[in-house]
Amino acid sequence: MPASTVHFTNFHVEVGHSLLEKFRRLLLRAGMDKIDFDNKYVAIKIHFGEEGNLAYLRPEYARVLVDLIKERGGKPFLTDSNTLYVGSRKNALEHLDLAHRHGFHPFAVGCQVLIADGLKGTDEVYVPVADGQYVTEAKIGRAIMDADIVISLNHFKGHESAGFGGAIKNLGMGSGSRAGKMEMHAAGKPQVEKENCVGCRMCVRVCAQDAISFDEKGRADISHDRCVGCGRCLGICNYDAICQGDDNSNEILGRRMAEYAKAVVDGRPSFHINMLQDVSPYCDCHPENDIPIIPDVGMFASFDPVALDQACADAANRQEPMRGSLIQGADHRHDRFASAHPDTDWADTLAHCEEIGIGTRAYEIVEMK
Repeated sequence: MPASTVHFTNFHVEVGHSLLEKFRRLLLRAGMDKIDFDNKYVAIKIHFGEEGNLAYLRPEYARVLVDLIKERGGKPFLTDSNTLYVGSRKNALEHLDLAHRHGFHPFAVGCQVLIADGLKGTDEVYVPVADGQYVTEAKIGRAIMDADIVISLNHFKGHESAGFGGAIKNLGMGSGSRAGKMEMHAAGKPQVEKENCVGCRMCVRVCAQDAISFDEKGRADISHDRCVGCGRCLGICNYDAICQGDDNSNEILGRRMAEYAKAVVDGRPSFHINMLQDVSPYCDCHPENDIPIIPDVGMFASFDPVALDQACADAANRQEPMRGSLIQGADHRHDRFASAHPDTDWADTLAHCEEIGIGTRAYEIVEMK
């Protein structure tokens, strides 16, 4: 497969010129306007952020996308699917309330905001996965599959299970219904290292499955009969008391996520944008955002989500760690995301994407000044 083109520009603007104008120029330079939007429903897959998190993308970027699509006769809507974990996005009512509070309101973004898998996360479509090795039928939020075109607008940042979150994670994990997310997470379930547990009970606050109890010494126990493997307890534990119970679990999670992404993009036009800024070590699903692990880099766009994620990972790994960040002083073969999350392997996910035909990791950067 020949190398894919990834368009890039940095965040520098001259006095009197808007970064949003530059973003619009990047989209046009990358060829997004070549898609036939006329009278087509267009799902703009985005993450609205979690309550307390401030690293999510500004809604003004979404407005630029919406305006471009509407100018060409399209019918865009912003969308995300409900979460497995306790938080502000586990059902459509709370999810929409949060999206509106974060500025993703129809009056601000110029289009409707829909929760793809409905009120309780059960409105899903079973989508066959061509060449799938781990998933036969992906469970995707209905609104995403009802669209004629998919655009992903992605905040590129770290992730405790996937290494980083970019286009593939937003498309795959982000489009799955609640049952779909369970399927992707089901390969491995966390376990407790008893000697490290201090009984702070932070883990039980984020468990939506009532899977965590405590022994007579106040140390956590995780019931694997109840646990769905979402990894929220692993992310919130400050004492390294919770770890993955299956050494291959993150690897398999990444491959299943890739196959879900394939289900979303197969058979219809798609286009993808990564914003490499505010690169927090953890997902925007967290109710906090730590010091970015690297400086802001720029905006990337491509028709190929695999090449796009690879280009962003390479660009991130060329940056020096931010002072005071989680990875300051770390050196994990110059992989910034492995430094933050040593048990993850984002490269394996992208290799699997390539294997099943989503795109290629080979890319050519075209820079726009």
